[in-house]
Amino acid sequence: MSAQTDRFFVLTGGPGSGKSTLIAALERAGHACMPEAGRAVIQDQMRIDGPALPWRDPAAFAELMLGLDMRSHAMAGAAPGPVFFDRGVPDVPGYLALTGLPVPGHMQRAAETVRYNRLVFIAPPWPAIFGQDAERRQDFDEAVRTHAAMAAIYGELGYELVELPLAPVEARLAFVRAHLPFACGT
Repeated sequence: MSAQTDRFFVLTGGPGSGKSTLIAALERAGHACMPEAGRAVIQDQMRIDGPALPWRDPAAFAELMLGLDMRSHAMAGAAPGPVFFDRGVPDVPGYLALTGLPVPGHMQRAAETVRYNRLVFIAPPWPAIFGQDAERRQDFDEAVRTHAAMAAIYGELGYELVELPLAPVEARLAFVRAHLPFACGT
C-alpha cells in the first residue's frame, strides 16, 4: 500500500444501510468523497433505456461499475487529505459473487491491485432505515446477502472490516473520524 492509497477509505455494505447518507455527511464536513458507481450507472442506463441494468444484464452492469470505480480511484489522488468512497473496486467482484456470476480475471486483478486503506468501514443491515426506490429494487433479504458478500470479498483481499454502529449519521460521522488517526498511522 502506498501513502497515497493509505488515505483512501471505502464505505461498503448492503443497500439501504446508510452509506450514502454518511458519505454526504463526510462531504459536508469538508472531506473529499467519491460517489457510488452503481447508482450512477443505473441512473444513466435508465435515462437511455440501456441494457446495462442489474435486472437486465448484471455482467454489463458490473463492467460499467468497474470502470467508474477505477476512474474515481484515479481521480481521488488529486484531492488532499482523506478521501471517502461510496463503495470501492472490490464491491464489483462481490456483486458478481452475490449474483452467482463468475468473476472475470480482469475484475479480480483490479480488486487485487486498486487498493485502499486497510480499514474498510462496513454498514450492517439496518431494517429501521432500509428502503427501496426506483433505483434500489433489492429487498431486505438481498441487502443482508449483499452485506455478507462485501464482507467476504474485502476479507479475502486482506482488508480489516470496521462495522459502523447502528446510530444517527452524526454519531457515525464521529465514529469514522475517530478512526482516521489510527488508520493513517498518525
